[in-house]
Amino acid sequence: QVQLVESGGGLVQPGGSLRLSCAASGSYFSDYTMAWYRQAPGKQRDLVAIIDRVGSTNYADSVKGRFIISREIAKNTVYLDMNSLKPEDTAVYYCNAGVPSYRLNSGAYWGQGTQVTVSS
Repeated sequence: QVQLVESGGGLVQPGGSLRLSCAASGSYFSDYTMAWYRQAPGKQRDLVAIIDRVGSTNYADSVKGRFIISREIAKNTVYLDMNSLKPEDTAVYYCNAGVPSYRLNSGAYWGQGTQVTVSS
């Protein structure tokens, strides 16, 4: 099993910034593919950003140039730096970990979610 604990959500004005953090349990964090998803009320959960085991990243078109995903392997933590926030970024943000099939705890794991609200 992998436990994921998110933090850093909150209320921010349009144009502002927030940093989300997700701390993961487990001994092989460097093997995990880590991602951030978000879900707005009444909508499906969508991928926001992803970073794979070699550090390659990818982003949803709606956040490219504004959000940055990064990881700190020594701390088993992945971050999402969100800049130039817009009201449409308002959602619950979820951390996701993908553990590869060669690990005993392979599978996909989710955090509990953290609310981000962008409003004046």
